[in-house]
Amino acid sequence: MICFLGVVSLATEALGAAPLAWWRFDEVSDGRTPERGAQRGDLIGGNFKLVPGVAGKALKFDGFTAEIVRPAASAPRLTDSFTIEAWVALGAYPWNWCPLIEQSSKTKAGYSLAIGPRGQLRLGLAAGGKWRECTTKDFLLPKDFLLPLRQWTHVAATFERGKGLAVYVNGAPAGSTGVSGAWTPATNADLRIGVIPAPAKPSNIHREHGTLPGWFSLDGIVDELKIHPRALSPTEVQAAFAEVKPSAAPELALRKMPSGAPGPGRFGAYYCRLKYYDEWDALWRVGDDPDVLVRFDESAARVVFWRGTRYSAAWVSENDLWMADQSVEAWGVGKEDKEGCFEHMQDPKCLYSHVRIIESNDARVVVHWRYAPVSSRNHLWRVDPKTGYACWVDEYYTIYPDAAGVRKVTWQRGSLGEPRQFQESLPFTQPGQICGDVVEKDFCTVANLKGERVNLSFVEKPAKTKPGVPNDLSMQIYHFKARNDPFIIFEPGDYMEYVNDQKLTELSRPGACNHWPVGQLPCDGRTSQASDHPTHFLGFPISNPPVHNNDTREWWNGLYGMTEGGVDELLPLARSWNHPAELTVKSAGFQSAGYDRGQRAFLLARKGASEAAALELELSGSEASPVFNPAIVIEGWGETGVSLRVDDREIPRGKDFRFGYRQTLEGANLIVWLKLNARKPIRLVLTPLVLTPLSQ
Repeated sequence: MICFLGVVSLATEALGAAPLAWWRFDEVSDGRTPERGAQRGDLIGGNFKLVPGVAGKALKFDGFTAEIVRPAASAPRLTDSFTIEAWVALGAYPWNWCPLIEQSSKTKAGYSLAIGPRGQLRLGLAAGGKWRECTTKDFLLPKDFLLPLRQWTHVAATFERGKGLAVYVNGAPAGSTGVSGAWTPATNADLRIGVIPAPAKPSNIHREHGTLPGWFSLDGIVDELKIHPRALSPTEVQAAFAEVKPSAAPELALRKMPSGAPGPGRFGAYYCRLKYYDEWDALWRVGDDPDVLVRFDESAARVVFWRGTRYSAAWVSENDLWMADQSVEAWGVGKEDKEGCFEHMQDPKCLYSHVRIIESNDARVVVHWRYAPVSSRNHLWRVDPKTGYACWVDEYYTIYPDAAGVRKVTWQRGSLGEPRQFQESLPFTQPGQICGDVVEKDFCTVANLKGERVNLSFVEKPAKTKPGVPNDLSMQIYHFKARNDPFIIFEPGDYMEYVNDQKLTELSRPGACNHWPVGQLPCDGRTSQASDHPTHFLGFPISNPPVHNNDTREWWNGLYGMTEGGVDELLPLARSWNHPAELTVKSAGFQSAGYDRGQRAFLLARKGASEAAALELELSGSEASPVFNPAIVIEGWGETGVSLRVDDREIPRGKDFRFGYRQTLEGANLIVWLKLNARKPIRLVLTPLVLTPLSQ
């Protein structure tokens, strides 16, 4: 290592005069890192760490808060010729242009060497009364000069009065611009390394009024940052690059959204803390159990309620392909559209979003997600001027062992209003993925309860209107490049729109939008520039489900899940949920409350029957109303065990017959779930096991 450091010094001496400033980032003491030309080290702010560099150590910026700011009075004094060089390795591209180093007064004076949202390198400088820039080519042209991710890259930029600006990547010329006139230094501006000088909006946003400026820094590693007091020649820049040979790749792993341990696990909902990557995780002021994960014992799929999605439920396949959905979304119309979208996506810190487990037993899981639709300005939707209360939404996910669960979305009657949107199918890409890594070319099948269907595909020239679309659509299956595909089944009366093919070129894109998930800036829409951040894409088709109401609440239901089959395999489930078999109670002392689509369950109550009394039921299954994996909730059953007979056949407790309890203030309710597929009437007998009480 001592010899390696010597090579760096010899290379610098070979270029002539010693650097005007040189940050080696080999050490930090009392929060300061030495700089060879300064008497005192520079203070490092925010979240950073020292990691292995191209020579000794290097400084890792977190992408959010890390910064070096040197007061203007002690900043290096540049003349009419200078060179800046450094080694960088990026974990992700900045949300907009971010200085590697700068000392500028906006665009009126000074200089800025910055990295762009597509990995561009740009030197800007005030000269001749104008702000002049030289930028590397981006992905619209040959991409040789894009700064790659997770690789060491040497960057350099020069200014020479009378000639102009030039930028270099890995020793090669990457752009030049002629500049006339003397340059104007920003002697009263502080010197900044790795951070923007003031809050800024992300690039490529969808709505100016829906996005606010925010802070960000470089997301990556910087080493051997130097300022030379003259413009190096192209040959000298090439020599500076060639003299340093990084001995190892930078410590920047490909990031992956967390979904828990792989494979099946014991069925249930679990509090946990899902970890993404260190710098993102460090932002959160949370304890050990902020997230919820639902696992299945007969499927490697899972349901993730994670801070990175603002707790929106994501159904995740066995190979970590994610499908989420829209929250309740609202917005102003015309002149009232002042803040963009009001939705869960605009709550990056989860100030108004939380999740909790209501029920978790062997028969089912119930998870409650509560949130307030909020704008990027942190304003709630439709705040009552007298009470101060706004619109809040409660979503209940009642999930069963067959990897299917009802999403019941409910809010106080009259608090939401119009316009509004309830649903968008939103697959994610992970960093490093494109859309074609997640979905097939035939990306979705839509169908009705008759089994009529049509595939939606990526094609070269999508028709304005998709031919052959059946009426009364109520099902969609997204086709992942996985064994498990996400599906949604809607209630009768659902209106499905945007049922169209998509452009084939979309498959090669790095997602559509990356302000959500994971993103932390106050932004209601940003077009993805690269596969550096997680993204969501597609969104189509969009459903408008029927809305129910009573005196105080409104709600809609959707049946979500993962399947290894297609439409034919899902039809029994869809029909059993939308047109449940008629239930007849044969035993005295029990009463039926009908079928609740919001729970995907038949509801009964003990009314006068003794604790030892058996419950006999008949379910009139048929082709139109099959009995498919039914759930039965019996209020007031108590905590005794239960045995089951189906058509005089004893069914032992296990994967095909599960039960559990939900404790209430009035007592214990029994929840029974059966793995069963019948298209004919069946008889069920549930008998209490009075002598073997159980508690769960």
